[in-house]
Amino acid sequence: MRGTKVVVYGLSTEGYALACQMAINGSEVSIIDESTASAITLKSEIAKIYPTISSLKEDALVSMESIDAAISKTKYLFFAPTIRKTGQDIKTEINSKFKDAISPLKKKSSIIYNLPTGFGGNDEKISLLEHVTGFQVGKSISYYYFPIRDLTNTPNVIGSFDSIHDEVLAELLKSGKKEKKFVSLSSAEHFHAIETLSRFSTLCSILEVCKFAQDDVTKSDLSSNELNNLFLDDMINGLYDLKVLGSSFEGANTLMYLINGSIKGIDGYIKRLIDEIRTTLKKNDLKASRTKIVLSWNLDQHEMRGDKIELLQTLISRLRDYIGDVESFNTPNFDLFHSDKTTLVVACSKSDYESVVKNKKDLDLLLIKANPLCDLIQ
Repeated sequence: MRGTKVVVYGLSTEGYALACQMAINGSEVSIIDESTASAITLKSEIAKIYPTISSLKEDALVSMESIDAAISKTKYLFFAPTIRKTGQDIKTEINSKFKDAISPLKKKSSIIYNLPTGFGGNDEKISLLEHVTGFQVGKSISYYYFPIRDLTNTPNVIGSFDSIHDEVLAELLKSGKKEKKFVSLSSAEHFHAIETLSRFSTLCSILEVCKFAQDDVTKSDLSSNELNNLFLDDMINGLYDLKVLGSSFEGANTLMYLINGSIKGIDGYIKRLIDEIRTTLKKNDLKASRTKIVLSWNLDQHEMRGDKIELLQTLISRLRDYIGDVESFNTPNFDLFHSDKTTLVVACSKSDYESVVKNKKDLDLLLIKANPLCDLIQ
């Protein structure tokens, strides 16, 4: 809504896209840059000219203020930080940033939580919110749950404490002509769980079936459909959400079998991709000392979730057990291919694959598509 004061905590891709959308629609928006501990005032004209964080950092001259000053004046605070810790440290990192974000909040403001929580996770955040601010949720302050992966596919529902409907928030989060529906926090958690599990159940079914495609005819037929455009980059989307959902349970149940099976399916694919790389080296009689492996993965360094960045480092580490010369690039850098060694390129996304194919020309390289079939292109 025009003139509404909004703060987005976290200079993440998702947070910035949300901030730009609201700024262009007339809201008074600030976005918190965690790395500099400052709040950037995001004017409508800035949001239109600089659609990405990278372009904003490179060119834009923006006004800033302290985090406390920005948050203390806001009506709506969106929590969309970048999370880069791994393992058990993730929860500590999130809680630390959440405390920083909510401490300056004033009475009658609203917090919108944009990370996935799993079942019952919002109850924990509400307890922390009340402890830090001293306000009671539902009376002195409002709490909403709206987990986002990207703004092209946002949830259709907004989780709300006591299912309270906020017309202004609904307008802020409106995408196109489709209205958002308010539901209970528990219902929103369940909707997100269904969406996450449905996606990974389908994905892992594809990955497991493709393991059995051994002959060239079957592989060729399977490669002719949509599997051809399913890459590692797509497979990892939302893996953090799946793991958070799994942490909601203790002990064995059918849902945990589905979650653990999906996680194992992804892990199994990573192993199969590495095995395929090793097999390709053997089939082509490539000696380790005369071979370079290049992982081509155009990663978004500003995503809220750090799954892809972590996986890339894991791939590099595991491949170096076999080949010492392993490189990666985030944007196409074909200078890496000019070497006295044979280069094996692993394209981890559709855009990376298309870029390599377009530019490889007469370069002496082998190309593996990190898709369900691990296709080798020569």
